[in-house]
Parts: sequence; C-alpha cells; structure tokens
Amino acid sequence: MHWVPALIPLEQIEENNEVVGFHEGAVKKELVNKYERSRYNRSICINFHGCGCKVCGFDFKERYGNIGAGFIHVHHVAPISQLGADYLINPVDDLIPVCPNCHSMLHKKNPPYTIDELKRLLIPLIPK
Repeated sequence: MHWVPALIPLEQIEENNEVVGFHEGAVKKELVNKYERSRYNRSICINFHGCGCKVCGFDFKERYGNIGAGFIHVHHVAPISQLGADYLINPVDDLIPVCPNCHSMLHKKNPPYTIDELKRLLIPLIPK
C-alpha cells in the first residue's frame, strides 16, 4: 500500500498506484539584493548573548556536541533591508541569536514578529 497525499492531482498517479513526482533541479537565475553583514557584529552578538536561541532556548552544542558548537543564526531586530548602508549596528541591541527554525518563523510576516511575540506563539512541547 502506498501513501498518496491528497494534494497530488490524480493524473500524476500511475496505474500501479505509485506516486510520480515532478522534475526538480533545473537551473534558474534570479537577480536579488544581498546585504552585507559583519562577522565582527555577529561575534559581539554571540559573545554577549551566547549561542542559545532567544526564542525557544535550543542550543546546537547541547544537542549535537562539538559539531554544533557556535552554530546559530543572528537575527536583525530591524530588517537589514530597512536600515540603509550608513546605519551603525549595535551588536548587543540590534542582533539576536535564534535557531534557524525560529528565524524562519520570525520572518513569516512583514514586518517580522518580535522575539516576545514569537515566544507567546510557541506551543509547549509534550514529553514523549
């Protein structure tokens, strides 16, 4: 028996009931703006705040050991696209360490959620 997601059109299922997907991997070129980021600012942020996510508390070193040491995303409290080239970042107040999942969730709306707003949206984990 094969699991067939309800969103797949019936035309994509062959007669033997196997799910057939679509091609992926074609090269697509896009022109995008890329904003400079300072390793120095990132380092100060992490030295001050640590490497734990300020939303959910996840720490990559605690979970993955040495390969996770120092791994964390750094979120700009005010979107970098709105700051302008002359804005001088305060690494302690303008940058916050967050895990990749929380970072993605912060940017689910525009302007992004605040750290406190996202904390309020977290659903507590139920132990297995």
